[in-house]
Amino acid sequence: MVESVGENTRNLKEGDIVMPVYLGECKECPNCKSGRSNLCHRYPINISGLMLDGTSRMSINNNGEHQVLYHHFSCSTWSEYTVIDANYIVKIDPKLLVPLPHASLLCCGFTTGYGATWREVHVQKGSTIAVLGLGAVGLGVVEGARSQGASKIIGVDINGLKQGKGEAFGMTDFINPKDCKKSISDMIKDVTEGLGADYVFECTGVPSLLNEAIEASKVGIGTVVLIGTGNGTNGEINLNPLLCGRTMKGSIYGGIRVHSDLPSLLHRCANKELQLDELLTHQVSFTEINQSFELLKDPHCVKVLIKF
Repeated sequence: MVESVGENTRNLKEGDIVMPVYLGECKECPNCKSGRSNLCHRYPINISGLMLDGTSRMSINNNGEHQVLYHHFSCSTWSEYTVIDANYIVKIDPKLLVPLPHASLLCCGFTTGYGATWREVHVQKGSTIAVLGLGAVGLGVVEGARSQGASKIIGVDINGLKQGKGEAFGMTDFINPKDCKKSISDMIKDVTEGLGADYVFECTGVPSLLNEAIEASKVGIGTVVLIGTGNGTNGEINLNPLLCGRTMKGSIYGGIRVHSDLPSLLHRCANKELQLDELLTHQVSFTEINQSFELLKDPHCVKVLIKF
């Protein structure tokens, strides 16, 4: 909720319910005007820890010394009060009966996967889909592919407990790599008549899975969408499979434009077209926030809600 606004802030007022996001959208720069990208030139992803003017608006008194705190991805949402650039805020229409926990899930994660199926590649009806990793992002891909009319949605995860979650969102086939000595790409081909999937979404960020994702896609027309991010930043790509007509594409926030696209997802949420309750597996209070890191190790965990 907005506690107060700066003198130059427009379209927001005290008491508004808003979603903090890590992307902006000016609707005027070349990327925004093209409608083909959600990476705005004027309000870009900000990983510097500072606001766009190069300052930090947060600090803490550490044993009598003034210590600067940083604005993580422009949001810094793990705090009771924070200063955020108004260009990285999306107002929730008060007429929409959107549960606030559900709105928090649309700020990242699920939205990234869901958006990738219609904003990045626009999955065609009747397509075969493979999803590597069934966390919140992967489950978003499953739901998005289902809503786009995919005929076969294959979920891949080493946690067998994710099978039920995947099926709740529309997954048709489940593969646990631990259950077979074959490669992941071969297992995906086994359930796609040896052809591979039309679209493969890599949602783990594990470098070793990059080539598996490529090999799991169809020769000639297969598309691989990279969504996941992890500790590994480098992976060696086998060029030969790519040269056989496959396409590989990276994605931030699933290509979702925060002001042009996100309101439609809020409408779908309000209309109960998106069943986000399946994502919420744990809740903690703000004072218990450190416990959430341990909960993430729970094999049943998908999303932890922090109640302020």
